[in-house]
Amino acid sequence: MFGWQAIPVMTATRALTWLIAWVASTMGTSAFGQSGVRLTQDDLQKRANGVLALMSFSIVPDITTSALSIGSGGGTAGSSDFFMTQLGGGDTISDSVPIYLEGVLAASRYDPTFIATQGAENRRIPAKWNSLSATGGIGWDFKLTDELKLRPIFNFALGNVTSDLRAASWYVGRKTDQDVAFLDRGSLNAYGLGGSLMLDWEHYRPGYEVDVELRYSDIRLQSFDSSAAVKGKAAARSANLWARYRAPTGITLLQRPLRYVLELTHTEFLGDQRGVLGFDRLTAIGAGLELDSSAYNVVVTRTRLVGRYVFGTNVSGFSVGLAVSF
Repeated sequence: MFGWQAIPVMTATRALTWLIAWVASTMGTSAFGQSGVRLTQDDLQKRANGVLALMSFSIVPDITTSALSIGSGGGTAGSSDFFMTQLGGGDTISDSVPIYLEGVLAASRYDPTFIATQGAENRRIPAKWNSLSATGGIGWDFKLTDELKLRPIFNFALGNVTSDLRAASWYVGRKTDQDVAFLDRGSLNAYGLGGSLMLDWEHYRPGYEVDVELRYSDIRLQSFDSSAAVKGKAAARSANLWARYRAPTGITLLQRPLRYVLELTHTEFLGDQRGVLGFDRLTAIGAGLELDSSAYNVVVTRTRLVGRYVFGTNVSGFSVGLAVSF
């Protein structure tokens, strides 16, 4: 099954102030030629680790984090906006070949407007950071009962964060009449290795279908081939419970019953993701419809549209997800 998640609008009371500080730190040892701002190597290391912790949300398949949009207000501390979306899925090849394959592509964008101070004067400085990541997984289904499987999965990931600090440098130079030397190697590359362990229960009956998955994931991210200022590491560890109930609505479309879908997902973040966006856990409750096109000779056998309400500590929002099965 493969799916795409649209963007829920979320609001976090603890905004991404740590990432604002990291952006400032990666501009070099001094953001302004006369500002006297200095950060120790330990500070730089913590900021780089924080960026990888943020990237770790996108490398683990998870409905609760498959789409995030978080904004924070302005003020003397600046403002920031964060957006992330995922496209991915996974499935077992067949009962006779119980190899499980999964893949996730994710993109995120962070647009901070932070405040830099020079003497008694404050200035707003724009910066934009873009992240891309890809995660793959290969596993094997061990059949415990007719309906229950144990699935160990080996996961690997690649990610990159780039910035347009050159544009920010031009802007500051125009607005302040100063030659500001920002760090021009605003790029971080990272790879991840780890694994997941999943219990998959499939309870299918003529009148309804129930799917329940319990998953623990542990993927370690490590930077490579990046500038000295942005070397870091992070651990993406999470426990996730996902359940779905499907049953006919009584309506027939495309010669098959139109089903209604109910979903429940809960994720506990246990690694470096914990608290980095202001929450330790997320829960999603969803409802939608599933169209069955298997009566026709087409690649897509099922199309599912689900609306979800997502909530956690300091966070709440809505999303719309579109998924297809082959």
